[in-house]
Parts: sequence; structure tokens; C-alpha cells
Amino acid sequence: VRLVASGGDSVQPGGALTLTCTASGFALDDYAVGWFRQTPGKEREGISCLSENSDATYYRDSVKGRFTTSRGNGKNTVSLHLNSLKPEDTAMYFCAPHISDYLCSKFSDSDVGRWGQGTQVTVAS
Repeated sequence: VRLVASGGDSVQPGGALTLTCTASGFALDDYAVGWFRQTPGKEREGISCLSENSDATYYRDSVKGRFTTSRGNGKNTVSLHLNSLKPEDTAMYFCAPHISDYLCSKFSDSDVGRWGQGTQVTVAS
């Protein structure tokens, strides 16, 4: 069982990236999927949620209108598209499967049973 976030990079303000969450050993399609980010010394915060049946997405206000999440073409992938990046978006980004659509929509991590490898996004001039 493995969960890996990839696609992080260093970009200039205003730039764009696409992060990919890839699962192996279990079906990511069976879960709602949240994206989280964390900077040193701060708590991890949820920033987006894609419902289990992909009919709803939720975004924290700080990323609303700039980030979008969707299921990938591959069965076990979820993407997070980051646009109009700001220096304050600099963080380690993680994806996580949620048992509960409700908790996912509230950006809670209380139902997340597994965390995988994160990917670093750095936004700087």
C-alpha cells in the first residue's frame, strides 16, 4: 500500500504547477481525496477536497479560484492544479484518502488513516 504526491517544483510568483497523487495497493477511486500542505513549524492544513464520486469539490478560501482538483485519467490518480501561485503557497503538499466525504469537505484529517510521501512546492522570485 503506497501513496505518493509528485510534481512539486520551484516556480516564480504567478506560475503554475500540477501535482499528482498516485496510489498503489488500493483503489483511490473508493475514497474522497484531500490535499493538505504544511510549512515548518506550522500545522498541516487541508486545502481541497474531491468527493468520492467526484461530484463535488471544496477549497479553502486561500486557494479558491486558483487551485482545482480532479480525478486523473489513470484509475488511481488525483491531480491538483495550482495556478497564480504566491509565495505563501510554499509548502510540502500531501494527498490523503478520506473515508468521509463530510470530513473531507471540512478539510479535517481525523479520518485519514494513511499519509504518503509529500512533494515540495516553492514559490519565489
